[in-house]
Amino acid sequence: MRKGATHLLAAVAILGFVINSTPAESASVVAEGATVKKLAGNFRFTEGPAPDAKGNIYFTDIPNNRIHLWSLDGGLSTYRESTEAANGLYFNAKGHLIVCQGGARRLVSLDPEGELRVLADSYQGKRFNATNDLWIDPKGGIYFTDPYYGRNRDQLEQDGEHVYYLTPDGKTLLRVTNDLERPNGVVGTPDGRTLYIADHGGKKTFKYSIQPNGTLSRKTLFAERGSDGMTRDERGNIYLTSGSVHVYSPEGTPLEVIEFPERPANVCFGGKDHDTLFVTARSSIYSLAMAVRGTR
Repeated sequence: MRKGATHLLAAVAILGFVINSTPAESASVVAEGATVKKLAGNFRFTEGPAPDAKGNIYFTDIPNNRIHLWSLDGGLSTYRESTEAANGLYFNAKGHLIVCQGGARRLVSLDPEGELRVLADSYQGKRFNATNDLWIDPKGGIYFTDPYYGRNRDQLEQDGEHVYYLTPDGKTLLRVTNDLERPNGVVGTPDGRTLYIADHGGKKTFKYSIQPNGTLSRKTLFAERGSDGMTRDERGNIYLTSGSVHVYSPEGTPLEVIEFPERPANVCFGGKDHDTLFVTARSSIYSLAMAVRGTR
């Protein structure tokens, strides 16, 4: 990194933190002069941020069993309670909110009226560990991770921690990884050809080629860093949450590190123009104006 490349954002005076990012040679992904904003706090553990079609952000507070909504007008509301420790969220093309219910060990769908439908709760007759994060491909198929962070591992029915793919018709469930230690964050490319999976346990992130039937091939090391949640921008950059938000080029080159007052757990793009980064970080949710837009 060349001297003078550090991009210093203004201090968040109320929190007493200096927020900074460190871009490499390419232009910063952060909007010029942007500052990190704390949108809301006093949660127990925030996760799973996901934008709806308008750019409103839904996110989970796992221990409190709630899904919250941060609307474009700045309002915070509770969208749903008794969520079975809901974690990762993602909207499909029909406007249904797809939810990883870690406590219930299943993948479910909530339609716009809030009616719940179970999409998957087992593989080969055995219950999942604790469904965690997900990404929906252009065809409507769902990739989701199934790690386990609890202590009572003797209750697990699966033979490890894996990634699964539910076909667009919802009729076939495939296990698409067998060799990851603890897969967590997952995101793909808009053309449906590439999938990134963060092995949180192995402290690495991998890139895969997606086959026509949804299976994965050509596993390649993408970054010597694991992640909790992750997202992607229009330049193809991948955002990993590991202590800070780490931005990597499509080739896996580290570009920037964006610091937040609390340790980020997950991240997504949202807002009216999809150019605001939303970060769930422990007891709070934050936003940051960006110079790039996100992709689904």
